[in-house]
Amino acid sequence: MSREKDADDPSVNDDGGVRLGFERETIIVPLDRLVPLRTFRPGMKESRKYAQILASVKMIGLVEPPAIAPDPGHPGTYFLLDGHIRVEALKDLGQTEVECLVSTDDEGYTYNKRINRLAAVQEHKMIALAVKRGVPEELIAEALSIEVVSVRRKFRMLNGICAAAVELLKDTICPGAVFDQLRRMMPARQIEAAELMIGQNNFSVVFAKALLVATPEKQLVQLRKPKLGGASAAAAGQIARMERELASLQTQVKSVEETYSIDNLHLTVAKGYVAKLLGNARIVRWLSLHRQEYLGELQSIAEISSLAIPPIAAE
Repeated sequence: MSREKDADDPSVNDDGGVRLGFERETIIVPLDRLVPLRTFRPGMKESRKYAQILASVKMIGLVEPPAIAPDPGHPGTYFLLDGHIRVEALKDLGQTEVECLVSTDDEGYTYNKRINRLAAVQEHKMIALAVKRGVPEELIAEALSIEVVSVRRKFRMLNGICAAAVELLKDTICPGAVFDQLRRMMPARQIEAAELMIGQNNFSVVFAKALLVATPEKQLVQLRKPKLGGASAAAAGQIARMERELASLQTQVKSVEETYSIDNLHLTVAKGYVAKLLGNARIVRWLSLHRQEYLGELQSIAEISSLAIPPIAAE
């Protein structure tokens, strides 16, 4: 799939194709050729989190390869963008090399800002891989410091969830219990619910339950529509109206997002220009004598710390 080239969009190639964030093939890199971009706080290796990661890497291996970027000044050396703890665990386990994803993004430092992981899905992938390799459930539970029943629940978490909904939610901070609500919906409704959660940036279980209650009966897997805390027909109607309003709001937000980047750029440039003007003492003196009302407004513009999207009222 391709799209029209946007001069301001770094994710689009010159030929109009979408630029991949990583090379298609992974590479094996010696651990001593990786340059970490951050240091660990004191006591990190004594923490419970590190012990869990160390145990899971030892028994299961790496579920997700670390992300790296080539060091332009030193061929054969790579900046470690993501996966610092995993790499440290491999070193402590006596490993000498690791399979890595190679980033194609020159702005490697922004990797962690652009990629958010869904902890529940990552745990599911890790547990599913361990089970496939024949690791006993008891060992998995011990490695993750959870009960065996939790291992089984996480292993079955995506049963009944359509692939498109999982794809939509895989990079969001979404509790595993949300999938229990999605599982009661038909695939098409699962996708709608996932899009609503993304549009509202709300991945709470409460919101997922509200979407379930507002789901038409014909879009439910169960024959009888489940109730939320004995919700009455009037309450269900209110929730349905809320969903329609949220859908309308989501449409408005998407409309704003289409022009936000370029508008934000223009405003940032204008703000910088105004600040530069006010750095000239002669200009400030002239404005204070002849256009004092303009001076105050210009100073307010120059002192803006952030350019945020104003809230949009739902119709």
